[in-house]
Amino acid sequence: MGSPISPVIANIFMEHFEKEALTKTPKKPEVWFRYVDDTFVIWRHGRAELCKFFIFLNNQHPNIHFTINIKENGKLTFLYVLVSKKADGTLGHQVYRKPTHTDRYLHAESHYHPSQKQSAINSLVHRAFIISDKEHL
Repeated sequence: MGSPISPVIANIFMEHFEKEALTKTPKKPEVWFRYVDDTFVIWRHGRAELCKFFIFLNNQHPNIHFTINIKENGKLTFLYVLVSKKADGTLGHQVYRKPTHTDRYLHAESHYHPSQKQSAINSLVHRAFIISDKEHL
């Protein structure tokens, strides 16, 4: 196990890394969101420039390596959110489940306390309302 302070140090390092890298690059993303090791970027400079930016990022530090997922059919996943581009140009969002997701939480006839069973349902409903657009509820 690592030190409890390791995630804090890693986050501080990544903030510094991002600041330096984004300052150095001539073409910048319109949006850059990072959560731990996942980054969501909106890039408006074309695919060729995106490839150059991707190579630039991966050349900034020998131990930091980015991977890239480009939207398909106007959709891209980020964490457990499926982000889609709407017809009016805005971004829509809904809960995303990986293909390996089993939809199993707690069996209804298991010997868990009823409040734990209800809590599992409540947390899923709450997550759907927080993440999803109204049309995806």
